[in-house]
Amino acid sequence: MMKAAVRFSLLICLIVIFSGCGYNKMVDLEEQVFSAWADIESNLQRRADLIPNLIEVVKGYAAHEKETLQAVIEARAKATSVNLKTEDLSNAAAIQQFQAAQGSLSSALSRLMVVVERYPDLKANQNFLDLQNQLEGTENRINVARQRYNKSVEVFNAYIRKFPYSLTNDLLRHLERKEYFKAEEGATEVPQVKF
Repeated sequence: MMKAAVRFSLLICLIVIFSGCGYNKMVDLEEQVFSAWADIESNLQRRADLIPNLIEVVKGYAAHEKETLQAVIEARAKATSVNLKTEDLSNAAAIQQFQAAQGSLSSALSRLMVVVERYPDLKANQNFLDLQNQLEGTENRINVARQRYNKSVEVFNAYIRKFPYSLTNDLLRHLERKEYFKAEEGATEVPQVKF
């Protein structure tokens, strides 16, 4: 009877100790990071899906601007070919490669918008205006998704490094810090728009 009471007491102590170790919280926080990353991917996919429609509308008005249109098409293909898995979120090089591909697409889209400025009739076309509004909205969504991802990474990284949760991570989980979505090189420079 005494052994059973000691075992029961030991079991209760272990439950109390492990309930405060943060193991489940780490799982929740890592899933929030993965969910935030999925939101970024979803918005990037939305942008990639809009681009072919935008290109077709512009093609009709600016057939001789093939170089710019081709650059957008190639940048879209490159951006959609670089895939990042959730296990790569701790890999700085993989995140940087992904961001570079997305940055190339953003740059190509900027050049396309300069082409649009040269064609006043195109700017008045309702289909183009709708697509442009959707694309602008999508860019805003991407930015918000990036901010939310970085916030969830901040919370996750801090949690797995704080005591006593760092012990739980070191002993049980072995989770690595996640990488932030960073600004592209040269993002602080004012873009040059030339006509």
